[in-house]
This record gives sequence, C-alpha cells and structure tokens, in this order.
Amino acid sequence: MSSFSDEERQRYARHMLLKEIGGPGQQRLRAATVAIVGAGGLGAPAALYLAAAGVGTLRLIDDDFVSFDNLQRQIVFKSEDVGAGKVERAAAALNALNPNVSIDPRHDRLTEANARALLQGADVILDGTDDFTTRFAVNAAARVLNVPLVSGAVGRWDGQVAVFAPGGPCYRCLVPDAPPDAETCERVGVVGALTGVIGSMMALEAIKIITHAGEPLLGRLLIFDGLSAQARVVTLTRDPACPVCKYE
Repeated sequence: MSSFSDEERQRYARHMLLKEIGGPGQQRLRAATVAIVGAGGLGAPAALYLAAAGVGTLRLIDDDFVSFDNLQRQIVFKSEDVGAGKVERAAAALNALNPNVSIDPRHDRLTEANARALLQGADVILDGTDDFTTRFAVNAAARVLNVPLVSGAVGRWDGQVAVFAPGGPCYRCLVPDAPPDAETCERVGVVGALTGVIGSMMALEAIKIITHAGEPLLGRLLIFDGLSAQARVVTLTRDPACPVCKYE
C-alpha cells in the first residue's frame, strides 16, 4: 500500500478492506488495461464503475455520436454532449470521475480487419455492442490475443452476461451464426435501468478477473429477467464445430 498516494488510499479504501482485493488486488487493477467495445448502454455504466475502481487504462472503442435517444440509458453522457463523439465525451466524464485513470479513446468502428490492432495489449475485453458482426470480430480477436472476453447483451426487459476465456467455450460456441430475426434495442426497445444492471455486472466480472477474486462467469451464461427479478445461470460447452476455437 505504500505505493499508493494518500488520495488513492482514501479513494479505494472500501476495496482495500475486502480480503479478496486488498492492496495487492488494487495494484492489479491499477496495472490493468481494459478495452470496452461500445460506449453505449452497457459500455457507459461499465466504464464508470471501472474508472471508479481504479483500472489503470480504459480503452474506449466506438465510432458513434451522442444522440438524445441515448440519454435514457447511456449514463456517462449529458444533454450538452448530443452531437459529439461518444468516446471523446465519455473520456472527459471518466477523467472527471477519476483523474488517476488513463483513458484511451478510439473513435473507430471495430471490424474483423482492425479488431486485433484495436484490442492489442488489453488484459480484459468487454463487449457491449448490439450487432453480431462486431461481436463475432471481437470474439475472434480475443481468442487470438488469448484475452478473457466479458460479453453482455440486453433487449426489452432481459439481459445476459458471460465470460469467454482461452481453453473454454467462446462466443461463437454459444451463437454460431447471426440469427436471421435478431432483435435490437432500436427495434424493440429496452428499459434504461436494465442496461445499468448488466453493464455493472460486466464491470464486476472484469474486476473479479483482474483481482483474482471469487468465481467469474467463466464458461457460464447468466440470464436476467428484469420483469420478474429472477436470474439463472447456464453452463456452456465448447462446440466441436465452432469456426473460431475448434482448432485449439
């Protein structure tokens, strides 16, 4: 703990009281780089909690701009941010929350061609995007880079979180191909507070992975029903025909 400033010791005092984190775990957080793909409904609360937790570097990847219909759930933004680039405005908000955290904003659209370059050097990757092309690109890059992937999704009143790590099933084992009738929040709607629940759970999983605390959702899928306030966890298995990890 001597390596922390007085301000840092006060800021992270509640973490350091936890036997599962303590000083060593907080040092791991400070040394970690977390890449967040998508600064939207899931990425916004995840980024806020990871910045507050003292993650050393947060890399935000998104090519979108803030719009009024984002503000119902993307809580890192304010009304005056409308029209501005998401990663730039999110970076300003996160720096204001915790100036000890280095924010690496990437105003880029992640694709299969640039995914590895954008995600290189991350210790944990969070995917909060809402289209399968991007999810597949993130998953493939995470697998090649040998980095744990925390994946979240929401729609209407339902959400889910899973962790895909080397040696276990990957996202394509769960979703081999994009569903032809895939729903998006833009089409079917989503209750704003649900994105906060799932985004916060994604941040929690990242913190557990980095600090070696508890049991992350490795190879497991947590499904949350916001209307009934019920959750269940499903164990995932590797798909022998998975196009991403079948050769591992």
